[in-house]
Amino acid sequence: MGRLAELRRERGYTQVKMQMLTGIDQSDYSKLEREQRFYTFEQCRRIALALDTSMDYLAGLTDEKTPYPRGRR
Repeated sequence: MGRLAELRRERGYTQVKMQMLTGIDQSDYSKLEREQRFYTFEQCRRIALALDTSMDYLAGLTDEKTPYPRGRR
């Protein structure tokens, strides 16, 4: 199981819930989980925010699930 599916299941979310949180169509989200499609930057950002993790973790650049501190905008 990939990181994306693992995180989603840890949070108790369905793919439909992820669609509601991210705006990414469920069928496209499913393809991302099965690694049949690559993330766009915006999709990765939305998923990281929804799953409370970092984009680096989703990309496999770190094993730390905890997101970076977010500064003021």
